[in-house]
Amino acid sequence: MTPPRLLLILTENWTMRPPPDVGDLVAFAVEAERAGIDGVMVSEHIILGPSANAAGLPANPRDYALPGNQDPASPWPSPVVLLSAIAAATQRLRLVAGAIISPLRHPLAAKDLATLDRLSRGRLVVLPTVSWHRDEYAALGVPFARRGDILDEQLEIWSRAWAGSPVAYDGRHYRFGEVWLEPQPFRPGGPVLWFGGSSVHRRLIDRLVRYGSGFNPLGQPGDAGLARIADALIAAGRHPSDLEYVGGTRGTFAGPDGLADLDQALAGIPAQLARGFRTICVKPSQFTDDTARIGDFCRELVAKVSALA
Repeated sequence: MTPPRLLLILTENWTMRPPPDVGDLVAFAVEAERAGIDGVMVSEHIILGPSANAAGLPANPRDYALPGNQDPASPWPSPVVLLSAIAAATQRLRLVAGAIISPLRHPLAAKDLATLDRLSRGRLVVLPTVSWHRDEYAALGVPFARRGDILDEQLEIWSRAWAGSPVAYDGRHYRFGEVWLEPQPFRPGGPVLWFGGSSVHRRLIDRLVRYGSGFNPLGQPGDAGLARIADALIAAGRHPSDLEYVGGTRGTFAGPDGLADLDQALAGIPAQLARGFRTICVKPSQFTDDTARIGDFCRELVAKVSALA
């Protein structure tokens, strides 16, 4: 069996020592490319408010940042800025902005993504999302309840704007006359788009069918959800294999202070491969606290996953 593609998660690694700054994350990406890892992934919040930890902090701080379990002071670097630096320092690595909270920006800010795609010569992957944090929407003056409608309109504008200039739009949330969005992305039609979420719902399926090249869920969806996606793709004249299915590892922690065992986490990969998930995300801080060891960790990860497959 062909080994899966590996994505190294760069954000959420603040438990490592010394805590990595944005420049260290660029160095992590360089080490990942040298080790043969396929890509790096960064997520975002523009700001966090007091309710970010309303569900309580994780029992072990190395666990994933999820809705409602985040310290409001958690550092979330700008994905476009960070990935631009990584693009300049690497040659092959895919740059996954997963996720971009798109409704918090005007859709013509897609020029930033187009520029990054040109800078990286087509290596950019974008996962647009609506996210979950009401405080963030309130601070930026965007109506939380309309975020799904806003995203759908933005995706339509992106598809038009990245198909060539000029572009005009007359919708419910955005209206503008003829404009030129230049430079255009390196990849015809714009960066690769992935979609995900905590459940497989109709709006997600519609976005996947119309715009998607990948499915990156939060957690592991059931077989019924995957079947709904496959049926919708086939009905639209697409094949389920058109999508890149993205899974991941999750460490199991014996207590609030210890690291997770890498071998135990990787043991779940074959079952994901059998379900069609051919790309696997790994967060290094679940398995090492040592910033200086990131290159060794990446090489160990690649070797172990290759042996599994």
